[in-house]
Amino acid sequence: MTAFLFELTFLLAAPVWLLMIFAPGRRITDRVAASPLTVLPLLAVWAVLAAPVMPELWTAVSSPDIDTFRELAALPNGAGAIWAQILAWDLLLGQWMYRESRRLALSPFLMAPLLLLTILLSPLALPPFLAARAWKTRGAD
Repeated sequence: MTAFLFELTFLLAAPVWLLMIFAPGRRITDRVAASPLTVLPLLAVWAVLAAPVMPELWTAVSSPDIDTFRELAALPNGAGAIWAQILAWDLLLGQWMYRESRRLALSPFLMAPLLLLTILLSPLALPPFLAARAWKTRGAD
């Protein structure tokens, strides 16, 4: 069941990512990307995965140290809960980036690779996006 839920988290997020990357500017994409509710299914999966390991999860976040976090991540439900949380927050970040790119009229040819990178390694995608955003807003002043 844990493996299924782990896979389900990506399947729940994928349609939003596909719309933002392959159908930018479409009315449905703009409506979906504007809604923070897109992460609720991911958070529901997170809750199912986190519930059995809540004591370990609480310990890891309330008194963080690397060994406690490592122990949590070694548990199947712990790793699954961490994964669901990462995907949920990456999706929110991607939606914000998409909306900002639309507001600033950034090229979909720039945004598609940045959004793809956000799915994979969001800490690498955010700095170039912020640079493009700053460049675009500076040019608007």
